[in-house]
Order: sequence, then structure tokens, then C-alpha cells
Amino acid sequence: MSLSDKIGNKAEDLGGKAKETAGEVTGDEQLAGEGRADQAKAAVKDGVEKVKDAVGGVVDSVAKHLKK
Repeated sequence: MSLSDKIGNKAEDLGGKAKETAGEVTGDEQLAGEGRADQAKAAVKDGVEKVKDAVGGVVDSVAKHLKK
């Protein structure tokens, strides 16, 4: 996962937490829901990046064994 992807996902997660908290404090359930949705999107993106990293590692490993 690239550093910019990590930073972007973390920023989206933190923004979502801020929205959720603001919504809860003000009683705005829609804003709180948007915050939870933003956090969920960030978690999915983070998961996809981790899978891409894992697949890349497997491909590299297989390629090394094939070169032998």
C-alpha cells in the first residue's frame, strides 16, 4: 500500500469519526450516519489495499521460484 493511500484512508476515517461525533453531539442522526459510512468506506479501501499488497507478495514469491 502506498503511503499516499494510507494517508488518504486514515484522513477519510478521521473525518468520518469527526462527522459521527458532531452528529451525535448535535443530535443530527443523518450527519452521524454519514460519518459512520465514511469510516466504513475507509475500512473497505484499507482492506482492498492490504489484499493488493498480499497478492503482490505472492506473485513476487512465485516469480522467484519460477526463475530458479
